[in-house]
Amino acid sequence: MKAEDLLQQSKKLFSAKESLNNLWQNIALNFYPERADFTVTRSLGTELAEDLATGTPVLLRRDLGNALGSMLRPTNKEWFHTRVDRWDTIGSEARAWLEMTEDRQRKAMYHKDTQFVRATKEADHDFVTFGQAVMQATVNSRASGMLYRTWHLRDVAWEENADGAIDTVYRRWSATARQLLQIFPKGLHPETVLAAREQPFTKIPMLHCFTPNDKETQRMRFKSIYLDCLNEHIVEEVEMPYFEYIIPRWQTVSGSQYAYSPAVVVGTPDARTLQEMTITLLEAGEKAVSPPLLGVQGALRSDVNVMAGGLTWVDREYDERLGEVLRPLTIDKGGIPLGVDMSDRIEARLREAFYLDKLTLPPVGGPDMTAYEVGQRIQEHIRQTLPLFEPVETDYNAPICELTFEILTRFGVFGSPFLVPEELRGKNVSFMFESPLHDAAEKAKAQRYLEAVSLVANAVAADPSVAFILDNKKAARDALQVSGVPNAWIRSEADVDAMAKAQEQQQQAATLLEQMKAGSEVAKNIGLTPTPSGTGSTGERPMPV
Repeated sequence: MKAEDLLQQSKKLFSAKESLNNLWQNIALNFYPERADFTVTRSLGTELAEDLATGTPVLLRRDLGNALGSMLRPTNKEWFHTRVDRWDTIGSEARAWLEMTEDRQRKAMYHKDTQFVRATKEADHDFVTFGQAVMQATVNSRASGMLYRTWHLRDVAWEENADGAIDTVYRRWSATARQLLQIFPKGLHPETVLAAREQPFTKIPMLHCFTPNDKETQRMRFKSIYLDCLNEHIVEEVEMPYFEYIIPRWQTVSGSQYAYSPAVVVGTPDARTLQEMTITLLEAGEKAVSPPLLGVQGALRSDVNVMAGGLTWVDREYDERLGEVLRPLTIDKGGIPLGVDMSDRIEARLREAFYLDKLTLPPVGGPDMTAYEVGQRIQEHIRQTLPLFEPVETDYNAPICELTFEILTRFGVFGSPFLVPEELRGKNVSFMFESPLHDAAEKAKAQRYLEAVSLVANAVAADPSVAFILDNKKAARDALQVSGVPNAWIRSEADVDAMAKAQEQQQQAATLLEQMKAGSEVAKNIGLTPTPSGTGSTGERPMPV
């Protein structure tokens, strides 16, 4: 593909999203002033939130953006687990290998040079505010580890394939000639190489194109092209086995490859109204504290000084029986409490728009709450948080982990492919995530067990054979595990069977001993009973047993 063709295609995609950049600029001004540079160029010393009267919308966006990382990717918790199909059927050797890959992948992702935490934090706030984010997971320039970057939405345009999946990305970026020489030791235009030596900090506009491979093979499905836009020169063109851009989208609309944030769509009218109401309340409060003054013309001999300790000169001949020469104008303050109440209600609606009132699990339990009611509350919590957590897990966390796993596999981080256990070969690796949604679903599973026990207990009164329907051992074990009980606290099935067998034998021995004791007492009582006369030939008493 020629450089002119790539530039022409990129200009077409970027020109089609200019109106979208204007929308994102307006959204950023209200919710994310740090990112409000879609259509303007700001200097480093520009005040970011100078046009805002209140920071409440920015604060709510910040809380939701921070909550995504702390709840779905906590650094103090193993939030992802490597799995394969039919996980329960694989052996201990395969499980040990998957646990090894999980541990190595986590260390590779959280290494200090990967910038994973920084990139995901930036992407979280883009995702919350604009409904999408652009991350890139690749190998660093030294080929010594992973590198994660989050790019500005202003600089990226993309297209979908026939299946609705993003497979074409054009990204604009600028780098100094010195940086380009470090990244591409070979392939740079001669003028860029000369600039790197004489003017190393000269900015060079670049374009990264990631497109499907025209000569698609089973392994190399994509093509990565770096283009020097200043000299219209292709710096690097390589075939790639994977798509290294991760673009999670929150809520998509038919006919558009770009998404929206449902939180911002709902909250934008309230955010604008809150800004106007805050200005009005500030003016009303200022008038209530420092009301405008009413003075008599000609009676004042100097300017009015309302400062503390100030002095205002009045004509000595003025007769104050005609009224005060200077008095505050009467202000009706009755509307201020109403305005404050309306402002509080708008802030509550904004919290609801950003799902902040649904992130915590509702209080469950209590002496008057049945197991059915607890289960219904948990199910309702899952339904309310599903629109937030489900897209993050499926379109955000999963692609990050899957792409990282593929890159690490190709670089041999998990060892030789010949060392992979036989039963894992040919199986697709997937990931399971720890999240509040997962925890709530597991707690609902534990509540279902309690409901089943209660149901069986009531049904046994009508038919005792119902007690054999429920496998209490398996159900109780699952309920304990999903309730968060550590595995170290739970005995293995073999130990439980051995203890149950020993208890059964002990009970049998105790029963036999009781039977023998009872028989001994019966025999003893029989031996002590006197024999009736005439019943025996000798008349002697039988010997006791």
